Amino acid sequence: MDPKTLGQAGLQGWRKALADKTTGPVTDRTPLDEDAWRALVGATFFVLSVLYVVKTVKVVLDKG
Repeated sequence: MDPKTLGQAGLQGWRKALADKTTGPVTDRTPLDEDAWRALVGATFFVLSVLYVVKTVKVVLDKG
């Protein structure tokens, strides 16, 4: 599985809509192509989700 496919897998629901809406303006102004931009957005949301889960688990373990 290549990185672009992995990053785009994180695009679900409103995250996909956000990537779709911002693809044109971003790719017009940067050297990124559409697939790269979508992968970047998806990967960003994936990393943020993982950080949220880790933080939540940490809080639970500290209170346990």
